[in-house]
Amino acid sequence: MKPHPKVIDRILEAINQCQTFCIVGHIRPDGDCVGSQLGLTLALRAAGKDVVCWNEDKIPQKYEFLDRQGIISRPRKGQSFDCVIATDAASFERLGGVGACIQQRKIFINIDHHESNTRYADINWISAKEPSTGELIFQLLKAAGWPVTKPIANCLFTAVSTDTGSFQYPSTRPSTFHVAAELVSRGAALGEICDEVYQSYPVSRARLLRHIYSHFRLTQQNQIAYFWLKQRDFTRTGADSSDAEGLIDHIRAIAPVVVACVFEEMGEDMVRLSLRSKSPLVNVNEIAAQFGGGGHPAAAGARIAGRPLSVQRRVIGAIRKALNALKS
Repeated sequence: MKPHPKVIDRILEAINQCQTFCIVGHIRPDGDCVGSQLGLTLALRAAGKDVVCWNEDKIPQKYEFLDRQGIISRPRKGQSFDCVIATDAASFERLGGVGACIQQRKIFINIDHHESNTRYADINWISAKEPSTGELIFQLLKAAGWPVTKPIANCLFTAVSTDTGSFQYPSTRPSTFHVAAELVSRGAALGEICDEVYQSYPVSRARLLRHIYSHFRLTQQNQIAYFWLKQRDFTRTGADSSDAEGLIDHIRAIAPVVVACVFEEMGEDMVRLSLRSKSPLVNVNEIAAQFGGGGHPAAAGARIAGRPLSVQRRVIGAIRKALNALKS
């Protein structure tokens, strides 16, 4: 067995010296964020620590089965902690309103796998080669010798599965399958996880998906696919923002498409951008960085101020430039 990174020893030394913890994650949490937050919280509580788990936004419906006890809650100001640990958050700003509630702390730890992570904490464990933060949390638990119970295994398997596209994304490594196998051997309930996460969508999401198939657009010889999600689309379908997670994969799957793009209306003159690339030669992390965002080479995003059509023109122009560079 290969030795674990030295930063794990620093993290465990800090954890051993602390008693009160707050585990935080990014706004609009996805499966990796929810699974990592909950898995680490459960492990720390089992180790005798006093732990709260905060996120500004509620858990998407399909991940609620992981948190039937209501462990993840909204942040509250005025509390102090020995240690705050951020999971799966590439920047401090991605913590949203939680950031203002975790100022009273002795030590701040940042565990993440995003290439664009800004290393904002006292101890930063950033490993972009791992396809999910859940895999990092699993490494941490093993190094600490903490039991991986069935509930923890469910959380971490969900984290690993969702951030690898159910083990379909190129970021998936041989070690990812080993981690997944070990989590299953420790009780991860594949049937329940697959049913809840992949096969139990609400009707509102189906309506949103129908809207997307009716309104997506192709350009640049069908190499770029994009669609808009506006506030009226959510109102009309009865959906909320959590229903939009993963919808980009439906246009990414179109054969000629190299880059898929979603523009989501966030309010007056503010757009949330999501990007996916199918080519290792087109790094959407670099494209997102042009607009103040980031992520991974194959999946990235940003929040962009500006009028919708202006934002669309600028983003599509940046994608075109990246695609044209492949020909030169």
